[in-house]
Amino acid sequence: MPSVRLLSAAVFAALAVAEPSLAAGVCFKGVNLSGAEYGDRNGAENINFTYPSEKTVAYFAGKGMNIVRLPFSWDRLQPTLTSPLSAVELDRLKAAVKRLRDHGMTVLLDPHAFGYYDKARLGTPEVPAFAFADLWIRLGAEFANETDVLFGLMNEPYDIPASEWLDMANDAIAGIRSVGARNLVLVPGTRWSGAHGWRAEYPGGSNAEVMRGVKDPIDNYAYEFHQYMDADSSGTKGGCEAAEAANAALVDVTVWLRETGKKGFLGEFGGSQDKACLVGLKAMTATLDENADAWLGFSYWAAGEWWPETEINNVQPTKKGDRKQLSALPLTPGKRPDAAACATVPPA
Repeated sequence: MPSVRLLSAAVFAALAVAEPSLAAGVCFKGVNLSGAEYGDRNGAENINFTYPSEKTVAYFAGKGMNIVRLPFSWDRLQPTLTSPLSAVELDRLKAAVKRLRDHGMTVLLDPHAFGYYDKARLGTPEVPAFAFADLWIRLGAEFANETDVLFGLMNEPYDIPASEWLDMANDAIAGIRSVGARNLVLVPGTRWSGAHGWRAEYPGGSNAEVMRGVKDPIDNYAYEFHQYMDADSSGTKGGCEAAEAANAALVDVTVWLRETGKKGFLGEFGGSQDKACLVGLKAMTATLDENADAWLGFSYWAAGEWWPETEINNVQPTKKGDRKQLSALPLTPGKRPDAAACATVPPA
């Protein structure tokens, strides 16, 4: 992964003169509830994959979280490209969304596919770009204008040049709007959506330059970033030796967001229960809260019934109680985001 772009004095000066942040901090603070993205298209529910249980949803809602990024399988939801969604899987997805909404949670729908379908990359003859727009036309129609349902276009597309990914994202957005859905759309960059590599140049251009070209007929989109604190920013290693660099990457992206006049959402970040990670989590979420004019919020990675207790980033509660990472997140149980300031669906 590319190294973090070092901040200059000019960057800090830009932050210093920016508009004041919202006093209440970011609108959305939550978690990824993982499990429905597991298994292949023929998997059996609660054997090969699982959706969040009532118990888990109630637990995180009770901790003060108000958004859940909900990963799911594109292959299972749409077993054949450009064909109707699976009625059975769609019912499962809708039931999970209802469960979350019943607890006052906003839901971020997340096709957790990394830019792939059935082991073939999006944009190849096996998975043409129009198939991605087709998915979102169908999903958009199912969840159109639900004020507490957001559309995350794709989890971490990673080996698609930014110039190609931009065209795919724009086509998907156009498809969503073509069915009358005005929901907020979250647009990731390519190369795993990392904040630390947002300005890095690769064939096809950098995310920072190319993704300025997002087009939305109703201008209701934001950018999704991911950022971890381990040495290679993957979120898979123990320790958080890159915690300061991770926070610096968020500061840098904040400047970029203000330049574009758009907002960002930190869709994945996390760390172990080590002290350095807890300090890093506090710093990263403080950066978002202190710059709420540029950020919508965050969803921690991750939790879910099937995550083992030994998984370093896991915040699913155990028999011992809460995981330490929760204490590092700025959660306020019982507090609801301001309805007007945090609205996600514009008037028709």
